[in-house]
This record gives sequence, C-alpha cells and structure tokens, in this order.
Amino acid sequence: MKAISGSIGGVVEASCLQPIDVIKTRLQLDRSGVYKGIIHCGTTVARTEGVRALWKGLTPFATHLTLKYALRMGSNAVFQSAFKDSETGAISNRGRLVSGFGAGVLEALVIVTPFEAKFTILVLPSSPFIIALDTNYICGSQGNYTSFILNGLNNDCYLQVVKIRLQQQKGLSHELLKYKGPIHCARMIIREEGIFGLWAGAAPTVMRNGTNQAVMFTAKNAFDVLLWKKHEGDGKILQPWQSMVSGFLAGTAGPICTGPFDVVKTRLMAQSGSGTGVKYKGMIHAIRTIFAEEGLPALWKGLLPRLMRIPPGQAIMWGVADQVSGFYEKRYLQNAPL
Repeated sequence: MKAISGSIGGVVEASCLQPIDVIKTRLQLDRSGVYKGIIHCGTTVARTEGVRALWKGLTPFATHLTLKYALRMGSNAVFQSAFKDSETGAISNRGRLVSGFGAGVLEALVIVTPFEAKFTILVLPSSPFIIALDTNYICGSQGNYTSFILNGLNNDCYLQVVKIRLQQQKGLSHELLKYKGPIHCARMIIREEGIFGLWAGAAPTVMRNGTNQAVMFTAKNAFDVLLWKKHEGDGKILQPWQSMVSGFLAGTAGPICTGPFDVVKTRLMAQSGSGTGVKYKGMIHAIRTIFAEEGLPALWKGLLPRLMRIPPGQAIMWGVADQVSGFYEKRYLQNAPL
C-alpha cells in the first residue's frame, strides 16, 4: 500500500513541477554564465524556445516519479520492518537512516544487471518493439515504437542520462536537434558511447539517492512527531496540509546534503564520448575538477531550483500518499480506528 500511495503522489508532483527540473538541469550545465539565475533561465528558455520547452520530458518524468516513489516507499517499508523491535514494533532513528539509504540505493541501481540483456534491443533499429528497462526517461511520447513493457522496477541512473541529454538541447526544431526523442536518444548514446554510456554518473547517483532518502524518511517521521504528535502505526491520520508541511520540511535537508553529488551526476551524464575524450573521468575527478576550475559554490549549482522543486514535490507527494495509506488503514485494517 505504501508503494501505491507513493506512485499516485508521484503523478501529481510531476504534473506541477516539471519546469523547475528543466531549469535546474540548464543551470547545472551552464559553464559560461549564460543564465543569470532561476528567473532569467526560465524566461530565456520560454522566450527563445517556447513555453512548452519548460515541460520537456514531462511524460517520461511523470512515469519516472510514479515508479520511483512506488519502489522507494515500498522498499523503505520492507527495510524498516527488518529493524523494528519484535516486541514494541518501534524503530530507531538509526534503523530509519539505514532503511532510507537502502531504499535510495535500490532506487538508483536496481535491475541494472538482471535486465541488462533486454537493453540490447534498443540498439536494433529494425526491432518491431522496444523493451524499456524501466520508464525513467525512455518511455516517452516520442520515438518509433509500437509498444513497451514496464518492468515494474525503477532505476534512477541510466535513463536519467537520456533525460539530461534531452533537456540540455536548446531549441525546438525537430530537424536541428541531435536527439529526436527518448528512444532515439538512447540508441544514439549506445551507438556512439557504448551501452555503459547510459550508466554515466552511477556512483554520484547512488550517493545522492541513498543520502537523500536516509535524510528524508528520518526527517519526515521526526516532523510528524514534533509538530503533530503522530507516531507511525498509531492509527492517526494527518490532515493533508499537515502531511504537506512535514513533507516540505523533510524535503529541504536532502538537497543541501547532496548538492555536490547532484551536480557531478548531471555533468557526468551530460558529457558525450568516452575514454580520453571526456572532461570528467569519474565522481572524485569531477568534484576535484569543478572545485579547482569553478570554486566551491559551483558544487551547489542548481541548489535553489532544487529547493524550489524537491520540498514542494515532497509536500505534494506526502499529502497524497498519507491520505491514500490512511484511507486504506482506516477502511481495511482491523485495528484501525473507525
């Protein structure tokens, strides 16, 4: 039920906050200072490329959040059950941190190996169908395919590469764009850089997601207890606005802690080529290079748009998820208050 409630919240969140994600990506990739800030970036994109450019990647982004939250919420619930006290059912903050980190890592890397064989289908232009490893950023409204299969699991790494490559393209003229859509982008990356080009930025993605979820789940529970006297499993259902306040506050800590990982992830995923032809050789090398060339603040580029997107997104997601799971507990669980 946690997985279902999270996926519903993900659909609502994606529909509201996609422009902020586009702006964040453009700012993180802006090395020459073209954009002067969030407002300037947004207005420049809208003026030069059209307003709809701010919603680039919406369909795959919505699908991505739906599956990501389903996996995140579901796996976190499973991990937490392993840390609960057998007698009281309580879980320590250490258990919450470890469970959240595990959910984040699973979110970042699950199905990389088990479904690698399916990925080879993407390089066959004559293939009558495309099997999408998951729907992070491949399953979009563009691309020549007759059907796709959802694996039901989520990976927040290799298909983020496709999203970032699409978002960094400037302009809307289909003929002038290198990547014509999610499927075409994935095929081009594999053809030019090899299949591992889709896993660029895997290490910072794992660190970002693991740290972010560890902080977020722990903080959400802490704010529920502190502000509303709500303890997990006590049967109390928060009002939507209460869940949104707790979710918003919990969503502020993660971006601050994981800013450098997010910047490095974006840089690694955005660069084309392999071997000696790339600027950044890996996570540590990227951090050192960015720090040396652009200074320490550059490692937190895009923080403000992340804070504009993630906390409101978490507020929306938790506002929906808590209501869905609360309704289920009240309606179907025997020990829930009527």
